Formats: sequence, C-alpha cells, structure tokens
Amino acid sequence: MPKKVMVSGCFDLLHSGHIAFFKEASTYGDLYVALGSDKTVYELKGRPPVNTEQERLFMIKSVGYVKDAFISQGSGLLDYVEEMNTLKPDIFVVNGDGNTPDKEQLCRDAGVEYVVLSREPYEGLERRSTTDLRTVVRMPFRIDLAGGWLDQPFVSEHHPGAVVTISIEPTIEFNERSGMASSTRNAAIDLWGPRLPVGNPEKLAKVLFCYDNPPGTQEISGSQDAIGIVFPGLARACYDNGYWPAHIDTIYDEDALRFVEQALYLVALGPRHADFAVLSDLHINAERAGALARAADDVWQAIQDRDLYAFGAGMRASFEAQIAMFPRMVTPQVERLVAQYRDRALGWKLSGAGGGGYLVLASDTPIPNAVRIVARRMSD
Repeated sequence: MPKKVMVSGCFDLLHSGHIAFFKEASTYGDLYVALGSDKTVYELKGRPPVNTEQERLFMIKSVGYVKDAFISQGSGLLDYVEEMNTLKPDIFVVNGDGNTPDKEQLCRDAGVEYVVLSREPYEGLERRSTTDLRTVVRMPFRIDLAGGWLDQPFVSEHHPGAVVTISIEPTIEFNERSGMASSTRNAAIDLWGPRLPVGNPEKLAKVLFCYDNPPGTQEISGSQDAIGIVFPGLARACYDNGYWPAHIDTIYDEDALRFVEQALYLVALGPRHADFAVLSDLHINAERAGALARAADDVWQAIQDRDLYAFGAGMRASFEAQIAMFPRMVTPQVERLVAQYRDRALGWKLSGAGGGGYLVLASDTPIPNAVRIVARRMSD
C-alpha cells in the first residue's frame, strides 16, 4: 500500500511552482491536499483570495499528482488539524518557507514523518510564486536588525538611539503581521503601485510615513518601517524623542550587504494573532533604552568591520534589551525556539514586535530549512 502524504496551503493563483511542489511531494506516496478556506486566507493575509475556495479546490483536484483535496475546517496556520486526525497521513510535506516549529511539533505529536523540501522550479521553467503573479509587485520589505522601538518617542524620550534596518527584496511571500513592515508596505503599494517611485529616499520615506499615519491615528507606525522599505541597503535612523529621526546614515557597499545576507537566517513562527497586545505590559526606563541604543550602535559597527561574532552579539543584546522593556514580545513558542538554536547561532532577535513572524538568526554555519534574504541594492 502506498503511503499517505499530506500537504497544506492556500494555493491561490495556482502556478508552476505549486505544481512542482505537488509533483515532488507525490514521490513520497499518494498526495492529499488540505486547502485553506477563504476565511483562513483572509485571516492570514489580510485580504480575500483571488480565487474562491471552490475554484481552488476544483483546480487542485484536477492536478494529476494529487490523489484528493479538501477544504480545511479550522483556522490559522494549523487549520488542517481535524483533517489530519481523520486522514492519518504517514508523511507531512512542506516547502522551506512554509516550515514552522508548530507544524513540526504537531507532526511529532501525531507520529507523522515531517519532510521539508527546497522550493525548486521545474526544469526549464522560471521560479514562480504567488507574489510574482500579483502584477509583479517589487515593493521591498524590511528587517530591523537592532534598536527596534527606539523610533517611538515613548522609548527614545528615555534615551536617544538608532534603529538599524535592511531593505530586502520580496523573494518570498513573507507572512502578513509578521514584523516585516507588511502593513506599511501595503500602504506603499496603495500609494505608488507595485514599485517604489524614483526620487530622494528621505522625502519618499516621509511621504510614506505620513500616508501610513493619517491624522487621528491612535497607534503610530514607527518611521523605521517607511525608512527600511524606501532606503536601499542598510540604514541607521537616529532618534531623540521624535517620530522622525534627527539624521539617517546609510551603507550601500556591496561587501557589507553580502556580509549581512550571508549572516542571516529566518525561521518562521507564523503571523501574530489578532489579539496580540505587546503594549499591555511595559517596563521602559533610561537604563533599558540605553542598552537598546548601545546594541544598535554595536551592530552598525560590526557591519562596517565585517565582524560576524560582534554582529551576532549585538543582535542578541538588542533582543534582550527589547524584551526587558516589552516582555510580551516573547511567547512560549519563541522561548522554545531560542533554546533550540542557542548553541547553534551567534545571535538572534524577533522580526518586529514579536508575537509571531520570524526568529532572525545570525550564524556562521547554515541553518537547515531557514529562509534566506536578498538585500535591495541601489540600482534596484
């Protein structure tokens, strides 16, 4: 009897990358596809799917590599738990950018083999993703490498400091609500379309910051989001009790960008829950804000020195200073994941405000099944 193989996903805008994934997964046995409902797509991505769940189900059932497909009745990233318990698969398959600790733990608890594939296009075809098909949106994301929260006056009023960001290409469909400035990126797409306009980066970032925070906004999105998206390469925005930095330093040097690209590994946690409230428990003072500022300076200097060990130590110090002020950033899942990589990575932090997203690791050795990033260059 062939083994039962299960995969899950939304599979909106079905493309050759999906078919290549189905083909490789089917080599392990009879393939069953758990399809995210329209409600789940909206919860995870903040928008309805292009194709309804019934359209998507029809298309996937028509794929020759698929034994059967069904719509998952649950919600969130693990919306298929009920279906997994019914099907009792032997193997559960994910792509590298869909690999999360919760999925792996679910399979371990259920006695299901967990297989992670690399996302490879079919021979002779270009790499495809749903992001590519959405009018070829090239709007960048950003990662804050250190100092996050100092772009908020209620933090920098205690101690001035910088936020270090890197602008990255949309090489994968990064999760919404995951600390990659996706909401500000969506505002940029609404304002300018699929690409950044040509112009002075600081002026463009100011326009985006104002557009993202219209009059009456209760919780201001920090300006590091707009700066990290608009400025290519690396940016160091220096704050002193204001929403906009006193000055912005930049690094566009190719060696520096390659240094950061080669150092970083992202492990997916999944998007933060809608009821996540990081500001409900604050412990902000001058000592902790100062520690965060010093960590950001250390990371900036480590990049200039190409010192990977100092870079990792600075990231770790930034993370520890953040959670000392915002303890709700860390969930039990994050604690488990940090413990898992503590002896393998040089440093770590969370993308954005925590509660989900990605654990960002600095390492001198490859991290299996982690997501890699591509920095945006000046000419992009």
